[in-house]
Amino acid sequence: MNNSDYKNPSPSKSQHALIVQQLGLKIVSGEIKENEKLPSEVELCEEFKVSRPVFREAIRVLNAKGLTYSRPKIGTVVRPKDEWHLLDPDVLFWLIQTTPENEFFKTLSTVRRVLEPELAYIAASTATDEDIQKIQNAYKDMEKANNVEEFIYPDIQFHLAIAQATHNDLLAYMLKMLVIPLQQSIQVTSLRPNLQNHSLPRHKAILTAIENKDPLSARHASLVQLQDTKVAYDQLKK
Repeated sequence: MNNSDYKNPSPSKSQHALIVQQLGLKIVSGEIKENEKLPSEVELCEEFKVSRPVFREAIRVLNAKGLTYSRPKIGTVVRPKDEWHLLDPDVLFWLIQTTPENEFFKTLSTVRRVLEPELAYIAASTATDEDIQKIQNAYKDMEKANNVEEFIYPDIQFHLAIAQATHNDLLAYMLKMLVIPLQQSIQVTSLRPNLQNHSLPRHKAILTAIENKDPLSARHASLVQLQDTKVAYDQLKK
C-alpha cells in the first residue's frame, strides 16, 4: 500500500487504511495522549465496524510507524512523541494536518536551514556533469512554469537533484522524506505576486555556485534563498 492510501483512504478498498488515518490523526494531534492506552479491540472494532483481523492489521501499521506499541493483557499504548518515526511520510502528513501552520512552518524552516545549505555546499564539491545537468533541467522547468502548480514540481526536483549530487545516500534520503512538507511550504510561499521574479534569481545563484564548484557561495546562496522563503511567508501572513 502506498502512502497516499492513508491520506485519502477509500473504505471500500481498504478498511484498515481508514483506521490507520483516523487513529494516526488522533494520536499526532494529541487527542489520544502519549502513554495513553487505546480503547479496547472490541470497542474499536465496533466503532469502525470492522473485523478483528482488519483492526489488528491497522494496529501493526501504527506500531511500525512508532506511534504505538502492543502488549498482551495490556493492549495498545501510544508511545512518547520522541519515539515516533517523524520522517515517515504519513506521520509527517498528519503533523501538517494537526499542527498550526505558523508553528509547523517555523519547525520546517529550521530543519531546512540546517540541511539545505550544507547539501548545496557538499554538492558544489561532489556534483558530476550529469548531476549538474539534472539541476539545470529542474531550473529550466521552473523558468517555463506558467503558474504556481507548474512551478512546485520542478522546484522540489531542483532541491532533490542537489541532494542527490552529494552522493551521500543518507542525506539524499533525508531530504526526500521532507518532500511532503516542502511541497506544502512552497505552495504557501508561491502565492506571493511575481513569484518567478523573486524565486528564480535565488535558485539561479545556487545553481551557478554549484556549476562553478564554489561550495561557500553555494551555501550562502542557499541561505539567502531560505531567508527569502521566510520573508515571503511573513508577508503573506500579515
